[in-house]
Amino acid sequence: MIPLIVFLIFVAAVLGLSFVLGSKAKSASGYFAAHGQVGWFVNGVAFAGDYLSAASFLGICGMIAFYGYDGFLYSIGYLAGWVVALLVIAEPIKRLGKYTFADALDSQFNSRGIKLAAAISTLVVSLFYLIPQMVGAGALIKPLLGLDHHWGVLIVGSVVTVIVVTAGMVSTTWVQFIKGSLLVIFCAMLTIAILARGFRVTMTEVPTTPVTAVDPKDVPTGGHVIAIAGLPPGVDSTGPLGPIAFLQRINDVTVLNWKKAGDTYTPEVREAKSLMLPGGSPTFKGIRSEKLSDRLDFISLMLALFAGTASLPHILIRYYTVKDAAAARRSTVVGIAAIGFFYVLTLYLGLGALTSGLLNPADSNMSAPLLARSFGELPFAIISAIAFTTVLGTVSGLILAATGAVAHDLMENVFSIKFSDTGKVRAAKVSAVFIGVAAMVLGVLFKDLNASFLVGWAFNIAGSANLPALVMLLFWKRTTKQGIAAAIAVGLVSSLGWVLLSADAFAKVYGLDPAAAPAPFSQPGLITIPLGFVVLVVVSLMTKPRSQ
Repeated sequence: MIPLIVFLIFVAAVLGLSFVLGSKAKSASGYFAAHGQVGWFVNGVAFAGDYLSAASFLGICGMIAFYGYDGFLYSIGYLAGWVVALLVIAEPIKRLGKYTFADALDSQFNSRGIKLAAAISTLVVSLFYLIPQMVGAGALIKPLLGLDHHWGVLIVGSVVTVIVVTAGMVSTTWVQFIKGSLLVIFCAMLTIAILARGFRVTMTEVPTTPVTAVDPKDVPTGGHVIAIAGLPPGVDSTGPLGPIAFLQRINDVTVLNWKKAGDTYTPEVREAKSLMLPGGSPTFKGIRSEKLSDRLDFISLMLALFAGTASLPHILIRYYTVKDAAAARRSTVVGIAAIGFFYVLTLYLGLGALTSGLLNPADSNMSAPLLARSFGELPFAIISAIAFTTVLGTVSGLILAATGAVAHDLMENVFSIKFSDTGKVRAAKVSAVFIGVAAMVLGVLFKDLNASFLVGWAFNIAGSANLPALVMLLFWKRTTKQGIAAAIAVGLVSSLGWVLLSADAFAKVYGLDPAAAPAPFSQPGLITIPLGFVVLVVVSLMTKPRSQ
């Protein structure tokens, strides 16, 4: 009952805020960019609220809980990308743009080709990034409200669509600010609770036989500490630990987990220190693997995480909500501080989940909420509700970026449909409904994949399609409109095609033999990001420069 009450309070507060702020977003400037009057500190925390998505909270904590150090590599990659945003993108994007990513690219050209390519890229990247958010929403609703996955997806999709339709960027900014603040604060409190508890033995009799579980409620719980080296006889707990001591003592812990194969779960005893070495997960096996393709796959993913951050449309449009370039830079610094602090916390949350005794071997995305449940129903309810608002904040930003691409870039600028200011806002709201429905469908179809894994694909596509055009526009005067349009098109098609033809897609999406996949490795960024730069340079050299 407590989780339901807390959940309803959070949802009611978010929707109430959206309706109250709706009166301030009647014009296109208000709907798409909050009139450019958001304070730099609020915008910085909203950056964190926008960026710290279901993948960051649910996906990374789950990957650390199951794979240890490898999951933390995602945190490092996500944070490193903000260096590009701060040093390269923040101030120029504010000076060049108005509402959308396409505005910035086309600011010097007035090219229909650039607007079309950038709008399609925004839609594709937004949809790919929407998938893990909706998957995370479905994962949360199951234990929180006792509903099936698809109901969670429908609830999130409906609430977010209302947020975007009623108030646009004004409401989205404050939802992201509030959820970013709550996420960091309560995760810090949960980390303090983890350190205060330390490690304690939670199981003495270790099962040896597999368990068959068709119903989710029958899945055995993992994460049971069965031994702690170095304790005196008769003592089964380390007691409270400091942040450094916690990371040192994790090497002394032996944990019981369950290895999933279909509906069968086999007990698996592991020393936690084996998880603190890189290369143990399927995603990062290239660190240890002797195969060249595995190594290239790892390098490609890390490159995509580094390059993709500054290329995500829903992040770029946040720069239009502040008044000037200096405010854009300061808000980026605040965002980096909040995001960096949170990612340090994910290491403790993931390791805490690994040893919590409530790990769900069937659903890595639920590791953080189940960790909170080990401290009681109220912490579980609060963390789950915050995670739910985390999904709301990110999804609303993504849908808003996609609606700008449809109403502002495609309908008005590409197809020359003339709108009044209020007409453009109306078109954006109608677009939001259709995009919200598409997000719900995708969230149901991809429900079995880890959220962070799915985000890796979105970062690959964003970095391949958007980064070459944006960087070269800012730093190479010979860039032409044909070069920009070609780079976006080639980067988008090549990365999307590669992802869809990868071994991971064959195995986890189509249910086919991964050996039959034509792509040599699963993460395309190592090839497709440089390809975008090469295409832009070649096409620009073959066409007339801006001065002519």
